[in-house]
Amino acid sequence: MSAQALSLLAAYLIVLLALAWPVGSWLARISMGTLPQWMHRLEAPLYRLAGTSADKSMNWWQYAMAVLAFNVLGALVVYALQRLQFWLPLNPAGMAAVSPDSAFNTAVSFVSNTNWQGYAGESTMSYLTQMLALAVQNFFSAATGLGVVFALIRGFAARSTGVIGNFWVDLTRVTAWLLVPISLVFAVFLVWQGAIQNFDGYKEVTTLETTAYQQPRNGPDGQPLKDAKGEPVMEDMKTASQTLPMGPVASQEAIKMLGTNGGGFFNANSAHPYENPTALSNFFQMLAMFLIPAALCFAFGREVGDIRQGWALLTAMTIIFVIAVVAMTSAEHAGNPLLPPLGVDQTASFMQSGGNMEGKETRFGIDASSLFAVITTAASCGAVNSMHDSLTPLGGLVPIVMMQLGEVVFGGVGSGLYGMLVFAILAVFIAGLMIGRTPEYLGKKIEAHEMKLTSIAILMTPVVVLVGTAAAVLAGAGQAGIANPGAHGFSEILYALTSAGNNNGSAFAGLSANTPFYNTLLGIAMWLGRFGVIVPVLAIAGALASKKRLPVSAGTMPTHGPLFVALLIGTVLLVGLLNYVPALALGPVVEHFMLWSGK
Repeated sequence: MSAQALSLLAAYLIVLLALAWPVGSWLARISMGTLPQWMHRLEAPLYRLAGTSADKSMNWWQYAMAVLAFNVLGALVVYALQRLQFWLPLNPAGMAAVSPDSAFNTAVSFVSNTNWQGYAGESTMSYLTQMLALAVQNFFSAATGLGVVFALIRGFAARSTGVIGNFWVDLTRVTAWLLVPISLVFAVFLVWQGAIQNFDGYKEVTTLETTAYQQPRNGPDGQPLKDAKGEPVMEDMKTASQTLPMGPVASQEAIKMLGTNGGGFFNANSAHPYENPTALSNFFQMLAMFLIPAALCFAFGREVGDIRQGWALLTAMTIIFVIAVVAMTSAEHAGNPLLPPLGVDQTASFMQSGGNMEGKETRFGIDASSLFAVITTAASCGAVNSMHDSLTPLGGLVPIVMMQLGEVVFGGVGSGLYGMLVFAILAVFIAGLMIGRTPEYLGKKIEAHEMKLTSIAILMTPVVVLVGTAAAVLAGAGQAGIANPGAHGFSEILYALTSAGNNNGSAFAGLSANTPFYNTLLGIAMWLGRFGVIVPVLAIAGALASKKRLPVSAGTMPTHGPLFVALLIGTVLLVGLLNYVPALALGPVVEHFMLWSGK
């Protein structure tokens, strides 16, 4: 790994830490309700409208039902807006109604904070759908994740109360006093950098050069003509114009990154210059993805009364993250062994100099693209600034692994920390078994009931991913979407189900996933991957909230030192990844050996 790449990584971590500390303090105040009085006065009418109050707390079951009800309603609204968009305003390009299966997939995707997109945004969604359906859910799905992690933290901090807060209050405060203000500032910054924000119709512009291309020739019936071999008959075409899509991009881009959502206004996502214009905007988009997840570690430490606990979790996350960045950047700089560098074999038809630049933007390069790819798959964001399908086999392995760990290495907004806390519970349980003591974490006994719920939360996504991958590989409709046969085609399917089941949303590309089969399969995977984990996490929060908080004794295992950090990292790597080793061996690992053996 070059000095330039290490400098970029170091600068990123330093700035992230400097920003995360004050944001963590503010998150703790939002969670504990210690806000200025004028904020409470502004909130009060909203609570009365919802039939609740800031003083009314819920048990875990009530909290879970509120989460599910709110998100089911959100999915129905997003589905309806897509199906009706042709007849609704703010549709200057005249976008048709989205097909039922694609609308279902997109509705579940944005409600579950996955933001998987089987469509091209600039040719599918109207401005109204982009704003009222997708961008709004970017706020609400992020707020839902934060509400759930607040509930779990309260479970650790509570003293036999049995209540874990009020979902409607958490949703309101997170949206109003955190997500909206930061998104507004970030959107203005992106506009300054060159991201567009308008309601103009699409622009037809004259290009500097005439572009020559080929397209299939159609017969009188409107169907493509084919030659004697069954291949499409192509005709030469030229054009001197290009259609430039417009729209309210910067506002959606801001919450897309801050809320670890990832859904792009354009099909090229953050590789598009209208979404991510400069190296500086790229750096701050990477910061936005980790800002709240990192800050939550500090908020957690403040709420449980021991900031060292937050530092321990943050240290474990950072160590795994740095290892992943080094591995991926090194793999991409190594490049493709079948494409020799310039000057080595001048007879080669293609030359690859300076590493694997295929699928990457020259304004970002290998270092920033590799760092972005690790961040977005660690953070449950799914935004991309390069084509993951063009990564080297080992380079592509890293993003898959980051998702398969459960996206607990910083992770999504809220979901990353509550996922890591689930692994922390498992880690102290394993430690308790090894030393023959009753496991405790932050003064709460970890007993059989909590371990059953922990097992469900950890195993839910591997079951969804592996069963879904098997179904896609076996089904004819699943095989039909594969563009690349063999190990790479399997990697494309594995990546898609991993992305959906872990609520990431990024795609390996090369897989034709906008079909009824994949839209339905991935939609189910996204819903189970999100709420199949949230419900047991809330049940854990309720169980912990009902327990007494025991004082620290001589036999209490410290959970803030290097030993616990090492144990936590080992638990995440072994338990989180072990389920996927056979599948990884069939995909990127096999592809790597095939590539380096010249096959």
